Amino acid sequence: MKRFKTVHYTIHSNKIKDARGIRFAVIADLHGMEFGPDNRKLLETIHRYRPDGILIAGDMIVRNDSASLKTASSLLRSLAQQYPVYYALGNHEYKLYRTDPQENCMAARYQEYEKELKTAGIHILHNESCSLQVGKTSLTVYGLEVPLIYYKKPFSPQLKREEIRALIGEPSSDSLNILLAHSPKYGDTYFDWGADLILSGHYHGGIVRLGRHNGLLSPQLHPFPKFCCGDFHRKDQHMLVSAGAGEHTIPVRIHNPRELLMVDLKPNA
Repeated sequence: MKRFKTVHYTIHSNKIKDARGIRFAVIADLHGMEFGPDNRKLLETIHRYRPDGILIAGDMIVRNDSASLKTASSLLRSLAQQYPVYYALGNHEYKLYRTDPQENCMAARYQEYEKELKTAGIHILHNESCSLQVGKTSLTVYGLEVPLIYYKKPFSPQLKREEIRALIGEPSSDSLNILLAHSPKYGDTYFDWGADLILSGHYHGGIVRLGRHNGLLSPQLHPFPKFCCGDFHRKDQHMLVSAGAGEHTIPVRIHNPRELLMVDLKPNA
């Protein structure tokens, strides 16, 4: 049976109003993978931690593998029976979402997949947001979908704050703003837009530092100077990178990429 590890982060914010705090389980880049029959092991672990919600940062499927849609749908619908689930697309979902289903059978199957998830109550955020209240704390979850050119390898164009505003509008001024953005490459721009917490996947954990004072090397083999796997923060803002469980081959790995993230949001001391 495939294995994964659970990684914990605790983030403090003055926007969290209850001492108990808020817990989210974060999943990305499963690409149709299963941990035990029907993902039983993954589900058991999530249930044990009793999160307040599930955040999906994209690439739950493989765009040319119909079996991956069935596996992902089964897992997400099971989660939706007990938790609110918020889902932002990765590049694999977005490719199918933007393809004419009359010209591509996988795109047609993807439309059915989204319909199944929405019927189950899952919030699929196509450059949209959902507000939720946990205790005394107000949160807004945004799902960012950028055009595929921003996933171009090895180089992609610069993403500007104004482009994010055009896609998802202005951030909320009176809640903690959680941005689900599949690619972590544009972290500074996400923060400039107004995100308090960014959750990403895509790079599958494969980033390495070249020397003490150099930048970082991403799987796409170009300098990536601002953050690595784990917790990148600027002032009181946070970005969590490498929520992933994919099996893609990448040049370097600094840890096992099969991860379930548990993020605890706590008030400032």
